[in-house]
Amino acid sequence: MEKALKLNSGVHEKGEISLLDAIEKIKANPRFSEAGAITIFIGVVRGKTKTGEKVEKLEIEAYKEKADETLKNICEDLKKREGIVDVQIHHFLGKFKVGEDLVYVLVAGSHRQNIFPVLAEAVERYKREAPIFKKEYVISENGTVKGYWISEQKESPH
Repeated sequence: MEKALKLNSGVHEKGEISLLDAIEKIKANPRFSEAGAITIFIGVVRGKTKTGEKVEKLEIEAYKEKADETLKNICEDLKKREGIVDVQIHHFLGKFKVGEDLVYVLVAGSHRQNIFPVLAEAVERYKREAPIFKKEYVISENGTVKGYWISEQKESPH
């Protein structure tokens, strides 16, 4: 629980925190007794792009200070919504295999009607606003591996 109390929304090195740590952090909120539900989004590495290419791995980097500030600001903004007790966004940095966790977004609130829209907005906002960069490595039909930054793609597969 001590580790969980020190967690703040932001970017973290892969393996630095667990989903259980994030849940403990949200339950440690002094206002948690007002909550009737927690909803969780876990983003994972997909095995295929939208165009059907096989993904070998992802590499995630960030402008850490700005990403931490952006994620914190998104959470603070969304906590002001009616019925919302807490919002946490924890995005991971490093190299990831298909199926590994990339991000945890948690929302605690008084009722499910309050938390699901806020969860969806939190996910859309971190994807749009935070300076977090993904390099995707795909395996071509002939077996060669090509890496590219998602932002370099004209039509992003994510």
